[in-house]
Amino acid sequence: MSDSNEPLVEMRGIGKRFGRITALEGVDLDIRNGEIMGLVGDNGAGKSTLVKTLVGIHEPDDGEIRIHGEPVTIDSPKEAQSYGIATVYQDLALVDQLSVDANIFLGRVKTRKVGGLIPVIDWKGMREEAKATLQDRLDFDVPIDSKVEFLSGGERQAVAIGRALITEPDLIILDEPTSALSTDAAQRVIDLVKTLRDEGISVLLISHSLEEIFSLTDRITVLHSGERVGTVTSADVTEDEVVEMMIAGNPLDEIRADATDGATTSAD
Repeated sequence: MSDSNEPLVEMRGIGKRFGRITALEGVDLDIRNGEIMGLVGDNGAGKSTLVKTLVGIHEPDDGEIRIHGEPVTIDSPKEAQSYGIATVYQDLALVDQLSVDANIFLGRVKTRKVGGLIPVIDWKGMREEAKATLQDRLDFDVPIDSKVEFLSGGERQAVAIGRALITEPDLIILDEPTSALSTDAAQRVIDLVKTLRDEGISVLLISHSLEEIFSLTDRITVLHSGERVGTVTSADVTEDEVVEMMIAGNPLDEIRADATDGATTSAD
């Protein structure tokens, strides 16, 4: 595995405007090899815009993106995949009427040649690879031949993560992966995230659940009104401090300085 302190992805000075509205201004974000980075902020803070800029849905108006230290231009999610970045969106983008294996290989169907000449869809190969990914790699017992519409919320998340893994990514972006799931299903998804980390895959985790953020992440980047408030080590901050960063946009050093001043005044 690469040095965990080495940046896998760097976003520097990212700005994005929609007409007169500034969605992002001078935002920095770096994600190291093999770490789970949390991305938090109140509604409208710019989380989705930042992610869409990283994966090529939005073109940044300012700033630079680097992969393994090299400046890159990412024009589409497909190009982001070529740089090792996969995204699992909140809506999952699964097709209910298709089977699990068909969903995992949606848009990248495997083929084999009959008689060495005629290409045909390799359904057997896709079923075997889907089973190996979900059941062996992720330890998630999802019925491969079942239609997705009959799966639970946790199973659907597993399928979406499995589809991302098929591209052999270095970084997986998870957008609210446990939203609207039962407690048991959410725990299974949290276990999946830990499995990704154990494999050395970097994860960018977007979540409104600070409990989830603190239980999983190595570091947390906080956005407020389109700007980065700061990036903090998860083990070194409290939930209250992160909430104040999110809501008031105050950097951590200011929050702690104010707390120290308040304690000194009370003592006096």
